[in-house]
Amino acid sequence: MSVSSFPGGTSLSHLDVYRDAAPDGVCGGSPHMHLVSTEAYVVVSGTGALQTIDGDGYQETPLSAGAVVWFTPGTIHRAVNHDELKVVVLMSNAGLPEAGDAVMTFPAAVVADAEAYARAAALGDAEGRAERARRRRDLAVSGFEALRDAMLAGDQAPLEAFRAAAGALVRDRASEWGELIRERPLAQAEQSLALARAVAEGDVTHLDEARVQQAVPSAGERGFGMCGRLRTYDMTDQETQK
Repeated sequence: MSVSSFPGGTSLSHLDVYRDAAPDGVCGGSPHMHLVSTEAYVVVSGTGALQTIDGDGYQETPLSAGAVVWFTPGTIHRAVNHDELKVVVLMSNAGLPEAGDAVMTFPAAVVADAEAYARAAALGDAEGRAERARRRRDLAVSGFEALRDAMLAGDQAPLEAFRAAAGALVRDRASEWGELIRERPLAQAEQSLALARAVAEGDVTHLDEARVQQAVPSAGERGFGMCGRLRTYDMTDQETQK
C-alpha cells in the first residue's frame, strides 16, 4: 500500500460536471450513492445545484463559486450543471470509492441483478466511452426520478428497497474495505495521536522529517466519472531531498 500524508486520508480530484442534458432536460451527472464514504464539493467556478435524496426527502442545494457542501453515506446525489460548473471533490477513505463504494440509481430491476448492474455501469474501451457514459447517466437518472417522485409523494419504500439492493450488490467486496481504511485514514489518525503524545512528552524529533509534497495530476484528457470529466491526482508521498 502506497503511503500518503495528504490530510485525513482523503482523495482529491477536479470535476467538470457534464454539460449535456439527460432525458429530463437537466444537464449533469449520474445520480449515485456511497455506502461508507463522505464526499465534499468545493465549487471553483460556474453555477449549478446538488440534487439529493435522503431520509428527509428530496432537496436541491444551489452551487456557485466558493460554495462548500458535503454529503454523508446513504445520500443519493446528482450534480447539476447550469453554467460551466467546476468542482474540487474531496472524498473520505481514499481508494474506497474506486473499490466499489458507490452504487448508481439504475432502475430497481438492474440494481437487484449484479450482472445487469455491471453491464449498465461498464464504460468499456476508450472508443465510444463518451456515448456509454451518457447512456449510463441517463439510465441512472431514470431510476433517480422514480425515487424522487416516490419521496415527494411521501413513500419511502422505494428508497429503502434501493438501499437494501445496493448493500447486497457490494456486500462481497466490502470485506476488503476494512483493510483499506486501516492502512490509510486510520493509520494516519493513529500517527497523529502518536505525534501528539510525543510532543506532550517533550519529544519533537519527528519535525526532522518535515517535507513538502506535491500531487501528480493524471495525464491526458480527463476521464469519464459518474458526475463529469475528472482529473484525478496521485497523492502518494514522494521521496525528496533537503
